Amino acid sequence: MSEHTNKQFHTDLETTRSLFLQMGGLVESMVKEGMDALATGDLSLVDKVREREKDVNRLEVEIDERISLLIARNQPTAVDLRLLLSVSKMLTDMERCGDEAEKIAKVARRLHEADGRYEPVVELRHMSTFVTAMIRDSLDAFARMDPIHAAQVVRNDKEVDKEWKGSLRHIITYMIEDPRTISRSIDLIFIARALERIGDHAKNMSERVIYMVRGDDVRHTGVKNTERTARGELPEEENNI
Repeated sequence: MSEHTNKQFHTDLETTRSLFLQMGGLVESMVKEGMDALATGDLSLVDKVREREKDVNRLEVEIDERISLLIARNQPTAVDLRLLLSVSKMLTDMERCGDEAEKIAKVARRLHEADGRYEPVVELRHMSTFVTAMIRDSLDAFARMDPIHAAQVVRNDKEVDKEWKGSLRHIITYMIEDPRTISRSIDLIFIARALERIGDHAKNMSERVIYMVRGDDVRHTGVKNTERTARGELPEEENNI
């Protein structure tokens, strides 16, 4: 690769990274606005989420095309190729976060249009704040190439899973105590499930950051080994040999 071509490649690579971060910022806003629509009944936020979803989809296609061209036209080094492949995988998770945020907004509209006096039977705000922070932290870890920060997001997903199970128990209790809440409770289960899936996608993206930096695939290795790999240490079973 000539010096000029190499310079152009790294400029294009940086543009691709920036576009992905821009996409992530849109998705983070979508989750927040969808939950704000649920809490406040401001249905103009639902329209805003749906508009952002179009931008997210457009960016997904553009970034995907850029990655394909960068690989086809150049011969990326192992490190750069790992970055491009990681972003390609992370794109899918980020787009799915956007899909889940749009689901939240649609359910929020349905709940408020069906019942002008809507009051939630369970508070999901804390869970939504947590998963929004996970998206932001995974983006921050990606931007700074920080595997330690990424590993913390992987650990945080365990807390989201606990909150999801707790919310489910809470909502089911309401349905049993007052069958009139069944319809809205089912909708809230959909929202809680969407938040749990967003947490899963943020975890997946963080695992990709660790792979990008360390070159090790930490999927399905457990949180402790993920943290060890992020620190540059051998996994426990290998370290004991």
